[in-house]
Amino acid sequence: MSWRKRLVVVAAVIFGMVLFTACNSETGGESSNNENNDNNESASNDGNNNNNNNNNENEANNNENEEVAEEDRPTITMMISLHTPEVPGDKILNLVQDATNVNLDIEWVPDNNYSEKLNTAFATGTLPEVVGVGMDQMDQFKEAIRDDQFWEVGPYLDEYENLGKLKDTIVENTKVNGKVYGLYQGRPLSRQGIIYRKDWADNLGLSAPETTEEFYEMARAFTEDDPNESGEDDTTGLTDRNDLIYGAFKTVASWFGTPNYWGEEDGELLPEFMFPEYVEAMDFMKDLRENAYINQDFPVTSKTDQQEMLKNGTAGLYVGSMGDIMSLYEDAKDLNSDVEFDVTNYIEGPDGEYSVWAIPGFGAQMLFPKSAIETEEQLEEILAFYDQLMTPEVSNLFQWGIEGEHYELKDGKADISSEKGALHEREVLPFNSILIGEPETNGHYESTFTYEPRQKAEDLYKDNEDYLINDPTVTLESETDIEQGERLQEIINDATYNYMLGEIDEDGFEQQIEEWKNQGGDDIIKEYNESFQEVEE
Repeated sequence: MSWRKRLVVVAAVIFGMVLFTACNSETGGESSNNENNDNNESASNDGNNNNNNNNNENEANNNENEEVAEEDRPTITMMISLHTPEVPGDKILNLVQDATNVNLDIEWVPDNNYSEKLNTAFATGTLPEVVGVGMDQMDQFKEAIRDDQFWEVGPYLDEYENLGKLKDTIVENTKVNGKVYGLYQGRPLSRQGIIYRKDWADNLGLSAPETTEEFYEMARAFTEDDPNESGEDDTTGLTDRNDLIYGAFKTVASWFGTPNYWGEEDGELLPEFMFPEYVEAMDFMKDLRENAYINQDFPVTSKTDQQEMLKNGTAGLYVGSMGDIMSLYEDAKDLNSDVEFDVTNYIEGPDGEYSVWAIPGFGAQMLFPKSAIETEEQLEEILAFYDQLMTPEVSNLFQWGIEGEHYELKDGKADISSEKGALHEREVLPFNSILIGEPETNGHYESTFTYEPRQKAEDLYKDNEDYLINDPTVTLESETDIEQGERLQEIINDATYNYMLGEIDEDGFEQQIEEWKNQGGDDIIKEYNESFQEVEE
């Protein structure tokens, strides 16, 4: 048996002992204490004194042994993004440390400051051994990765029983120059769909839309046919915001078959906005606006204001992450206890097919800087920890916490009831950012929700996996895109909004594409295609 496997076995035994002790103290403590109290009352004073002395001596020995064990553990340093208002306590951390036989030194950085802190630590050579790097931060680290400043972990994955279970297709999406440097945090490939007012649809005799035409008709009816039965002209069909990706537009565009950021035509990669389906999607949105079936100021509407329209009953359709239905419903029912929402995902485009854009299957990666990890032995200790973190017993601690305290188990799934939600958020949720993989690979429980439409949304995430449009440039390289892509994309974003607002026509849109190409877009196309050919060869 290898040293790694022995470590896993030892850790499992330790974890079992921790759980056994916890269960005895929680479930059997009261009856045991009562029995001991009865016995003590009938025992002699000398016997009590002897027992107390023995107990004190044993407790001291146990504490000393625990301190020695903790001192002998390897310590892993981490910098992790904090998405909650508070840093979590040590309750869950201690259980995981005992289970994995390591000490974790975690620097929690508020999410809104994380990129700045990450860049500063990188520039000053003070990165810890493990750093979480999000999708939006990865491009700036690719040059350092190519410059051999981070450990390549791909060759090690199959040496570990659980790391080897990471999904090959998603691992492929993390590659830089054909090599794997990170351990990914799995995310649903597509959460995109529709949230709508089911009570309004029922009032009008409408079922969930299944085509773009039916979606348009629902937007019209929710605007013109008095869906709330108020007798007033006080509703709008679709609510949207100033976000062409996570607002409605990109999802609507995928219904029309628009490529996901980039697509292939005649063996050449081209950006999505150079495809006719992109124009069809703009025409669809433009038509909705011209008929006032969407909020007129959506290009400058914030996400907060967009969602408020659905919550307060001003609008009845919302295109985006279906999981948003939970928070939307919780707020909406406080204003109207009779409100009913539902979700759907399947909308066929003009070609009779359903398709939806996908993310690469991960939200962030754990990277391992060579400035902090000097030897292969150190790296293997860290990888051994993550291998253990991918066991159900340990991953459930970081994902859900303690059963009965932070969640309940219902039909094999974790349920965070309303009374446990706040405690889970405070003591457990931050640790989610350390996990890697997903339920299929790390074994932690999937979610279950008492609010039926929220559970339906979870199920539809999986349904979307049969209809995905993937981005072919995820693992490709374009230096110009890294350096100038964000600035150049503003040209296209402005042109897209101006087209939907009717301020430019198709010729005007084409002129803006030419501007994009002249300012560096041609170089981006050239570089992505060169990278694409290298991969193909």
